[in-house]
Amino acid sequence: MNAPDTQIQEVESSTASQRQPTDSATSVVFSGDGEPKTPDSMLSQLVAIQQNGGIAADTYTLGGVVEALEQRMAQELGKEAAVFMPTGTLGNHLAIRRLCGLNPRAIVQEQSHLYNDTGDCVQQLSGIHMVPLGQGEAFFTMSELEAAVTRADTGRVSNSVGAMMIESPVRRQGGQVMPLADMKAMTDYCREHAIGTHLDGARLYMMCAARGDSQKEYSELFDTVYVSMYKYFGAPFGAILAGTEQFCEGLYHDRRMFGSGLSSSAFAAALALDGIDGFEDRFAKAMAQGQVLLDELNRIDGIHLGQYEHGSNIFPLTLDGSIDIDALADRLKESWIFVPTTPDDYGRHHLTVNTTLLRQSNDEIATAFRQALS
Repeated sequence: MNAPDTQIQEVESSTASQRQPTDSATSVVFSGDGEPKTPDSMLSQLVAIQQNGGIAADTYTLGGVVEALEQRMAQELGKEAAVFMPTGTLGNHLAIRRLCGLNPRAIVQEQSHLYNDTGDCVQQLSGIHMVPLGQGEAFFTMSELEAAVTRADTGRVSNSVGAMMIESPVRRQGGQVMPLADMKAMTDYCREHAIGTHLDGARLYMMCAARGDSQKEYSELFDTVYVSMYKYFGAPFGAILAGTEQFCEGLYHDRRMFGSGLSSSAFAAALALDGIDGFEDRFAKAMAQGQVLLDELNRIDGIHLGQYEHGSNIFPLTLDGSIDIDALADRLKESWIFVPTTPDDYGRHHLTVNTTLLRQSNDEIATAFRQALS
C-alpha cells in the first residue's frame, strides 16, 4: 500500500523501509497505546482547536483550559476534584506523599513504574519507604498485603503503612491487569485499616476500552487516581490526579514546590481534552478488529500471537526460529506496518493494539504479514 505523498515525509533513500512512519495516515504501528505524535501533527491539531473554539490560557497551570480539563476528568472518574500535573511520576509521588501523612511506608508492586523507573524519588524527596510486593508478578496477593501491614505495625519500632498503590495495567508484565475483584478486596481491607489507596491508572481509559469496563468502576475503589494525558490522548505531556475536594485543596502548592507550576500548560490540556472525545469508542473498535486479526495472523505459518490471562491490549509474539524479526520488520514497513523489534526485560516480543489499526483493513494487514514471511 502506498502512503499519500502529501501526508508523508521521506528521508533520502531508495527503500520504503527507511521512510518515516509517523506522518502517514495509513501507517499501522504495533507499539504504544496511542497514535504516534509529531510536532507537525500536534501543531495542526492546536490550530484546528483554536479555530473551532479557542484555547483559554492558563496562569502557571491554573485556570483556563487546564481547569476545564480538571473538571471534566474529575466528573468522568467520579471524583470531587482533580489537579493537572506535568508528569505521572509527580502525580503518583504527590498522591502517596499526601495519603501517607505521618505514616512512612507505602505498599507498591515490585514491577510498578514508580518503584523501578523514578530514581527512588519517593524515598529521596519525601522520606517514605516503599514496600515492594509481588516479586516478578503483575500484582500481589491479599495474603502478601496483610503480611506487610502486620509486619509494619508489630515490628520492634512501629512504622505503619500509610498508603497502598496499585498500578494497572502493568507494562513490565505485558499490560496485564489486576482483577477488579482483587482490587476491591484490597481497597476494602485498606479502608478498614485506615490506609490510603491510590490507583496508578496511567492507562485506565485504554484498559477499560480494551476490556469493556468503566473507568468509574476502578477509580471509585480508590481514594485517589492518576490518569496520563499523553500516552493516548495526544498531549505532549501531562497527567491528572483526582480525589476528594479536601485531598486536592492547595495541591497546586505542592506541585509548584516540586518545580512544576509551568507557565503554559494550556496547549497540553487543550490537546488532551480534544483527544478524550470519542477515544473509548475508537479504541473499542480497534480492539474488536484486533481480536479478529489475531486469529487471522495465527493461521499464518511461522507466527503465533498469544493472550495473557489478565491481558489488555498487548499480545505476546512468537516467531519460528528461522524467522529474523528485524528482517520481518523491514519487509512489513514496505506495507506501512511497523512492529517493534526490541524484546522486553524478559526477552519477550509483543504486538500492541492501538487505534492505528483502524487505518488498514485486516485483509491488508494479514496479506502484508504473509508476503513478509514468504
